Amino acid sequence: MPVPDSAAYRRTVAVLLMVAYTFNSMDRSLISIIASPIKADLRLTDTQLGLLGGTAFALLYAFGGIPIARLAERISRVNIIGTALILWSGLTALCAAAGTFVELLAIRVAVGVAEAGCSPAAHSLISDYFPPAERASALSIYSSGISLGYILAAVAGGYLAQHFGWRAACAAVGIPGVLTAILIKAVVREPARGQSDARAADVPAPFSLAEELRELRAVGAALICDPPIRHMVLGVTLGAFAAYGFYAFVPPYYNRVFGLGYAATGYVTALTGGVAVGLGIIAGGFVADALARYGTRWYALVPAIGGVLALPLYVLAVLASDWRTSAWALGAAGFFQYASLGPTFGVVQNAVGIRRRATATAFLYICLSVLALGLGQVFTGSVIDRVAQGDFAGRGASFAASCPGGSALPGAAAGLQLACRSTLSLATRRGLLITVAFFAWAALHYFLAAAGFARSGDSPVRRPQAG
Repeated sequence: MPVPDSAAYRRTVAVLLMVAYTFNSMDRSLISIIASPIKADLRLTDTQLGLLGGTAFALLYAFGGIPIARLAERISRVNIIGTALILWSGLTALCAAAGTFVELLAIRVAVGVAEAGCSPAAHSLISDYFPPAERASALSIYSSGISLGYILAAVAGGYLAQHFGWRAACAAVGIPGVLTAILIKAVVREPARGQSDARAADVPAPFSLAEELRELRAVGAALICDPPIRHMVLGVTLGAFAAYGFYAFVPPYYNRVFGLGYAATGYVTALTGGVAVGLGIIAGGFVADALARYGTRWYALVPAIGGVLALPLYVLAVLASDWRTSAWALGAAGFFQYASLGPTFGVVQNAVGIRRRATATAFLYICLSVLALGLGQVFTGSVIDRVAQGDFAGRGASFAASCPGGSALPGAAAGLQLACRSTLSLATRRGLLITVAFFAWAALHYFLAAAGFARSGDSPVRRPQAG
């Protein structure tokens, strides 16, 4: 075991918190990985799939994060993370027992509440273990858990769904998180507040509603009233909106357009949405910290440049006629696009006071959850449904009624079966292309943030505020 306060111990803490976030991401991503068998079994529309994977899950994930984050400013963050991890893992396993859309929706809402206990507390812990100039790098290591979780969900979820059914995938993915919670509690100690800022945190004021509202206003002002920070928040929110909507329908895209099986799709999406994205997240944080010695604007320029490079690659991934070409393009696009996470999280942590960091992350995750996760998947799903219905209207029939779950009922005429498949395939491509436009919007905000940092003096590292 590394010596506490050593560099090796700090890295160990970052990795263990990344493992917790891996299970957070894996449980959250599973629905999109096994979307096709769920859709067929429960006779769902793509809009309902978007609700399961995004909206219902995200609303309570986001708003549960604020009260949990306020607790994290006062009590043990390690205990909060461990308890939350046990709860969301058990609830994910419980999804296997759902028999209807409503039951599955209710369980996903509960998973969202539990998962709200992870990132605000983890970001605050990491900021106490790492100094300001290293936070983007450390937070990029933590954030790479989102891609590692996607890899595990894609490979394990795809394999289990194909060979044992989607219910077995839910049960198997949910169980290991409990052991991770025990390990975190045993290894990670609660650090002194502000120990990496060469000053101690202020003693928190006695709890009161007025004090809590004052703190919330202060954090909100720090993220909204400072133009460069505001553009960073808008950039990551719009990028996440596009990413959640896009990647939720990547597995169905490979099923519908290229006819890949669930297991093969799992391996493809693991490489493109997991390995490549994870490398991009880590690279973005370390590159931004290295370049930030020449000015804070690089915390915004790294995501902006990455977004510009990713755009044509996303388009190629959707329009490619061969799944291998599509996969290579998608992997490269994810590498560049996800370089934004570490720099953005680092800037947010450095922009607020010591006892406001968990709250700042919770605010940011409201944007990432309500606007991005909550709306991104249902937006893309509804676009696909609308495009499919528009294309099917020429037959004088409803796509949803003629093709329940995306395919014709058993015994239907061969012509109808072919029409259902081809219509859904083309609609999926068009829905993904429309979603890609939001990546361009996100890159614009990062360029505006870089310009704002330059105008404000562009100091090498933006130091934390008091508080």
